[in-house]
Amino acid sequence: MTLSSSARRIVVGTTTGLLCALAVVASGRAAVFGPDSFTLDNGMQVVVVSNHRAPVVTHMVWYRVGAMDEPPGRTGVAHLLEHLMFKGTDAYPDGAFSQIVARHGGRENAFTSQDYTGYFQSVAADRLEMMMQLEADRMTNLILSDEDIETERQVVLEERRSRIENDPGSRLGEQANAAMYMNHPYRNPVIGWEHEIRALTRDDLMRFYRDWYAPNNAILVVVGDTTVDQVRPMAEKYYGRIPARDLPTRIEWREPPAKAAQLVTLADPQVRQPSWSRRYHAPSHVYGATEHAYALEVLADIMGGGATSRIYRRLVVEQKIAAGAGAWYNPSSRGPASFGFYATPLPGGDLASVESAIEGEIDRLLRDGVTDEEVARATARLQAEAVYARDSLRAPAQVLGASLVVGMTVDEIESWPERIGAVTAEAVNAAAREVLRSEATVTTRLVPAPAGDGT
Repeated sequence: MTLSSSARRIVVGTTTGLLCALAVVASGRAAVFGPDSFTLDNGMQVVVVSNHRAPVVTHMVWYRVGAMDEPPGRTGVAHLLEHLMFKGTDAYPDGAFSQIVARHGGRENAFTSQDYTGYFQSVAADRLEMMMQLEADRMTNLILSDEDIETERQVVLEERRSRIENDPGSRLGEQANAAMYMNHPYRNPVIGWEHEIRALTRDDLMRFYRDWYAPNNAILVVVGDTTVDQVRPMAEKYYGRIPARDLPTRIEWREPPAKAAQLVTLADPQVRQPSWSRRYHAPSHVYGATEHAYALEVLADIMGGGATSRIYRRLVVEQKIAAGAGAWYNPSSRGPASFGFYATPLPGGDLASVESAIEGEIDRLLRDGVTDEEVARATARLQAEAVYARDSLRAPAQVLGASLVVGMTVDEIESWPERIGAVTAEAVNAAAREVLRSEATVTTRLVPAPAGDGT
């Protein structure tokens, strides 16, 4: 995540593999981040992870609101508001927030996803109180002028042009999401549809801000050279004095069962190398058949988690028909997740061969299942990849915030190594049978097209 407003990252869904970024101990009860947690009287949760390796802290505020909470016809309001949160208040007008952070040697940014919106600063530890003062101020005192709104609207529209309209892969992904979800708002892009971005008004933005930007809808995560005893009085002083507010009733979106497989193809002259993917509806840690989530994490690693995975080994190493291939699954979402496969054929190759090969691997999985040895290697690999996460100042804040804000608990996060280590081959095979149903797929094909013939 970079600094400038025009480059603020749009998180289209949650960050892949967040729950895999957890540290473990060699034996005994898993020790992940060892956070301290408390709740202010106004309902704001505060989580502190002490790390005294450097005199630096990361200060993150997560709001339990994202693109999925936007009113019908107002896509993009969550993301545009995120941009406008840097414009100013009476106390800190005209972009003073960012100027102060920069003047004190800090870094800051923000992000919007389907599930949440977040703001963070990384600063010297003795500047933590200043960050709380700034962030608490804009939680309630944001001022939006028509001029600022129009300026940032144009920034967002340029983001859409550069990141989506001029990128065939992003356009295909946007269309795939629209096909994937018949009812759930995940079908809409986080950045918004262009015609609705253009139509957003000051009233739309301020209503969304007043509805959702409240301490009882927020989580504060502080990681670094500090302690809970130091953080608590500062949090009470700045965030604790903000009154809780009644929040809108959230819509409990449910996706109806998929009845047909769908194919989404995009041909564009910009495409130099074709690619293929297939995605399946899947549960998350808090939505649907949640009992399969940990097993699906293991399954994704077995099938496509690296150079030793089944799909990579078969398509890239043995058959030599693909330049790359793998699988993905991220269970950290408020709504339905997806489990998917992807492949890029070698230059001169075709999509049909990689599609057939992956379908063969899926059939073999459903017929023969995975072995105890594969599960043991995958769980050990998932745990080993995360050993160093606690030493980071950003990873603990990112993992804890993104997990808590979608509805998980500190205990669930802390016990991830044990939970992933308890997955059995039987559980993985049951999860595969539950999710990998042919009638619940969206297949995408990105292919070259002659110049002047893009679609």
